[in-house]
Amino acid sequence: MRRIIKGAEPDSFGTWKSLANENWTPTFNNLQNPEKAVLQDALIREQGGLCCYCGRAINCSDSHIEHFRPQEHFSELALDFSNLFASCIRQQKPDNPIHCGHCKSKWFDEALTISPLHPDCEQRFSYQDNGEIVPSDGDDRAAKTMILKLNLRTIYLRNRRAEALAGMFDAAFLESATTDELQAIADAYEARDREDLQPFAQVVFRYAQQLISDADGAGATV
Repeated sequence: MRRIIKGAEPDSFGTWKSLANENWTPTFNNLQNPEKAVLQDALIREQGGLCCYCGRAINCSDSHIEHFRPQEHFSELALDFSNLFASCIRQQKPDNPIHCGHCKSKWFDEALTISPLHPDCEQRFSYQDNGEIVPSDGDDRAAKTMILKLNLRTIYLRNRRAEALAGMFDAAFLESATTDELQAIADAYEARDREDLQPFAQVVFRYAQQLISDADGAGATV
């Protein structure tokens, strides 16, 4: 999961909602283009072109607008920009494993859900060099639940995370890497002011943090 800092909703989306009157109430189901396409594009750009949950690269053709708090249970938030994100997979296909927003679907539990808006959402997950994702704290029930509900351990995502890590942290680099070099990587991949982030940026960011923490704990450079 990558932390997302919400900005202002698109003007056209706000204008469309303001058209509500005694004869017409705006709902997500009657949101159509061009307003819907503009909204989806704004969400993707706000997220740096990455899925709000897994961090894979997305665009308008292979993503959907995700209600963090499901509109089936929180109808008052169905058109609230702060509750809307862009999640990977536009349409579910038979026999294809699903993950992220489509997998979470209508499920929601306030005590066991971690929002991409929470300041420490990234730190609550850690990664192994084989692409595995685990809770940073073994007792973190919410992190365990989110991994399960979003199906973040699916083989596809695990392999993509492993590839992202191998491309940055190869054996030759790790042999001589200093904590300063690792911190530079963490800083670069933590950046949130770009619209074209590298896929799985939060995985690289967290793995660099983990290596720094391990080195600090050992009292030496990597």
